[in-house]
Formats: sequence, C-alpha cells, structure tokens
Amino acid sequence: MTEAHTPSAKDGQSANASPMSDGPQNGTPAPVPGSLHALIMDQLEEDQAQDIVSIAMAGKSSIADFMVVASGRSTRQVASIAQKLAELVKKAGYGPVRLEGLPAADWVLLDAGDVVVHLFRPEVRSFYNLERMWAFGDAPPVPGAV
Repeated sequence: MTEAHTPSAKDGQSANASPMSDGPQNGTPAPVPGSLHALIMDQLEEDQAQDIVSIAMAGKSSIADFMVVASGRSTRQVASIAQKLAELVKKAGYGPVRLEGLPAADWVLLDAGDVVVHLFRPEVRSFYNLERMWAFGDAPPVPGAV
C-alpha cells in the first residue's frame, strides 16, 4: 500500500518537519517527514502518549504499512488522543479515519488506511500484548506483560 497524498508545506504542513532522530525501539525505520506515519508519530509524542511502538507491516500484511501501539494514562487521555489524531489526519488531507472503541476508551483502534493505531490503557495493553503478536519477533516485550 502507498500513501495517496503526501502533504507539503503549501498544504499547511510545516516545511521543516523533522524525522524522529532515532527510529522506534523495534528497529522500524524512522518516519519520513511529511508522511502520514510521521504525522501520527509526532502527534502521539506531542500528546504525551506512553510506550509508543511502531511496527512496519509492509510486506508482512496487507492490513497497513505501519501499526502503531501506544498507551494513555487513563480512559480520558486515550479518548482525547484518539479524537485529536482523527481530526488531525482528516485536516492533513488523508481522508476520514475510522475509530472503534471510543465510548469505553480502554482500547481505541484508529484506522487511517496506511497506518493503524491502537491506543490502550496500560493494563489492557499488557493483557492483549499486540506488539508480540504482530511484531514478528521485532518488538520488545511490553512492560508488565507476561
């Protein structure tokens, strides 16, 4: 899958958006500036999401190019991060985002097409341990997971 649209400075994106200095813990390449993945990763950092893990899915699954897993400290923070991300992705020109699980906000799935984001409360994240299931041996274990 490829991204249909890559925003540029004239699309309202900052021309000086920088990639993450070092890739996520699991060896996934650093996000490309101006990409949907970079937009999401930057926003998760800004919103103080915790334990952000990005898993490269290209060539491993047709679901998406990246799966991003992150935690919020509470249901309120998880819901807030998800809503803000959905709005940002839409405003950036990537189209509407599908959100699942927002009412309870224990686990919110945000499907942005090329990037799928799972936002959890820490206890729920350690129970499901998605990184282990999808990382194909690339991701570190989730703190607190057995």
